[in-house]
Amino acid sequence: MPNGDTAPATGAYTQDLAACFADAIGAPGLDRVAFAAALAQTGPALAAIRAAHRDGSLPLLRLPGMRGDLPALSRTAGRCRDRFDRMVVLGTGGSSLGGKTLCALADRGFGPPPGAPRIDFAENVDPDALDAMFAALDLARTGWLAVSKSGETAETLAQLLVVLAALEAEGLDAGACVTALAQPGDNTLRRLAAAHGVPVLDCDPGIGGRYSALSAPGLLPAMIAGLDVAAIREGAAAVLDPVLAGAPPREVPAAEGAALAHLALQSRGIAQTVLMPYADRLADFGRWFRQLWAESLGKDGAGTTPINALGTIDQHSQLQLWLDGPADKLFTLIVLDRAGTGARIPASLAADPALAYIRDKTVGDLMAAEQRATAEVLARSGRPVRVTRLSALDERSMGALMMHFMLETMIAAHLLGVDAFDQPAVEQGKALTRSYLAAGREGP
Repeated sequence: MPNGDTAPATGAYTQDLAACFADAIGAPGLDRVAFAAALAQTGPALAAIRAAHRDGSLPLLRLPGMRGDLPALSRTAGRCRDRFDRMVVLGTGGSSLGGKTLCALADRGFGPPPGAPRIDFAENVDPDALDAMFAALDLARTGWLAVSKSGETAETLAQLLVVLAALEAEGLDAGACVTALAQPGDNTLRRLAAAHGVPVLDCDPGIGGRYSALSAPGLLPAMIAGLDVAAIREGAAAVLDPVLAGAPPREVPAAEGAALAHLALQSRGIAQTVLMPYADRLADFGRWFRQLWAESLGKDGAGTTPINALGTIDQHSQLQLWLDGPADKLFTLIVLDRAGTGARIPASLAADPALAYIRDKTVGDLMAAEQRATAEVLARSGRPVRVTRLSALDERSMGALMMHFMLETMIAAHLLGVDAFDQPAVEQGKALTRSYLAAGREGP
């Protein structure tokens, strides 16, 4: 890809950078020579990824090729599918967003597919929401997954204790209704599970929550939802394998994305990155990306602010600002070929001349036109916009997207000189929360 425009990736997606450069969008665009230099700087990051794969120091890099861990997850998923009409995942942040993103492939917003329980994610400790959840559940037909890699997440432990009390009040066996996921060793979640006969599955202690979508916290809910998790990993492997094989940066779309974001920050002061997929089933993917990018890169005064959006909805809520406000954002649109898909608008019901443009078109035609229009109007306004085109929206493409953005984040961290895998500022807040509760100082 010598001109830095469209990079073939895995067959699952392509990445078009053309509308990020000055020769396409004018002075606000990036300089191609500077981009080539920034891309070359990703070489050491790619070498570090290869080394980490060889020595096993980053276990997440081994996940795409693994299959041996799947039978145990499959047995647990099968029991949940057979016994429960509803599953609730207790977890927050990386312990929920990966699974929620994957499950969205199966649940299109109007209930689960046949044969699968409905899966909900209790991500917060809003007392009103938790009270409403219990009021709506048939506890005898509800299963629970309590997910905390560290085994010490205050929100998840509090949720689980409330669940255990509710099960006890109904005379239900917690060991048959609840499964916990935590790293091996002595931690509070494992002790609590042991005390109540709750089975525990292992989380790899070397895989942080926001990078765990391809491991048990992400794949077990996906299996319960009926998804092909082997295909998810195959899609991830198709993105990672060229890196491991020594592909140069110009042949690694994730390296291009990281170089693009870094150069935009350094040369244009663009400190915000907007990710906007045009598919409802990718709304949670945007939230997953937001945590991944923010928590991995926002350190020591470095990083850029991720903004998750959803097409076409946010054309009506944010596009005005994007086009006519500060020129401080880099845009990534994720699109599919929608033309000719979906319900057709009957000509007989669209006789009004004002509806001529949509008469006899499909809703997919409208989506396709809006995708194109948004990309073009951003470019015409001098806003750099990357377009990622999916060939389909399925398990393989989702695995590919997740691995792409995990790699892009890791490479961007290398360019910024920060550790992609820690979160020291977050740990400060957790410690202060515990101290307030211990001292009885819960209020403001």
